[in-house]
Amino acid sequence: MLELRFDPSLCTRCETVDCLMRCQYLGFDLSRALSERDVLVQGGKSQVLEDCVTCYACEEYCPYGGHPFYRIVELQERHGIHPVPPQIEEHQITSLAPREKIQYREMHAPLIDLCTFPMLKESIRGPLFENASLFWGTDVFCNLIYLHFGKVSITKQRLPLIIDNIRKFCLEPNHINELVCYHDECYATFTVFARAYGIEVPFKPVHLYDYILGRLAQMKDRIRPLNITAAYHRNCSNRLIPETHALVDEIFALIGVERVKRRYEDQNALCCGLSLDAQQRTELARDTRRRILEDLQSSGATHCVYNCPMCLFTLQESVRAIGMTPILMPDLCQMALGA
Repeated sequence: MLELRFDPSLCTRCETVDCLMRCQYLGFDLSRALSERDVLVQGGKSQVLEDCVTCYACEEYCPYGGHPFYRIVELQERHGIHPVPPQIEEHQITSLAPREKIQYREMHAPLIDLCTFPMLKESIRGPLFENASLFWGTDVFCNLIYLHFGKVSITKQRLPLIIDNIRKFCLEPNHINELVCYHDECYATFTVFARAYGIEVPFKPVHLYDYILGRLAQMKDRIRPLNITAAYHRNCSNRLIPETHALVDEIFALIGVERVKRRYEDQNALCCGLSLDAQQRTELARDTRRRILEDLQSSGATHCVYNCPMCLFTLQESVRAIGMTPILMPDLCQMALGA
């Protein structure tokens, strides 16, 4: 089984313990954080393992690239802690397993990986995705979702097969080397997660926002500024790849969108609460969504923009109810291109 490249000395030398102190759910003081940090480093059964809501944020808070969240989920599995009830966990693992039904078909660049979101294929349209090919399905599913389940072994077991499927059936036969990842989770899997576990990725993953910026630059003369104000809901997967978050403002600047300032954004973002629902932390999920919606409503924005489809699906009705328009980033860009 693949092993996490974890260096305990990075943690033991750390005096601020940002990974735990900045967590919006634990509420530790520095003394408690230092104590629990030491238990985690030693591989013990820290209270963190029980209380973690799997929002991924501690991966971003660590200034040393020490992978505190990956360490937490490794230890959750080692100690038999299930953030999500086992019956839900088992259903998810079974229903999203590779089916070995993938086969070669002719495709061309740009090649868009929709992971397991075929319902988004209607978004791959218009000038932004002109002549794009796309694929999806459980045989190409990144499987990073199991970080929310404390079952990282499933991701480690399946990911090499998934990477090989993409290479063998989608990329190499079509002489393509770049893969545009529609979802942050896929891009994070093929970049930071794979690197943390020493998994080779024989193709170039491209973040959706890098692709969008390239296309907008090519069609700059077609852009009609939207002249709207928008809030941006940052998803949990983006905490694994924080370097891509700055691209939001670059895209907004190109299409004439003013991003409003809010309390729960950037490094202080809150997850949509879907994982809390799965964990059956109903009150916490309800309170988290209440804070998000109050923050959005007080912002004065007309639109709330998403990259993660699950965040959109989870929050869209509540966002509409407070008079805002929920929209995925690609669809917002299509509007600026007149599509």
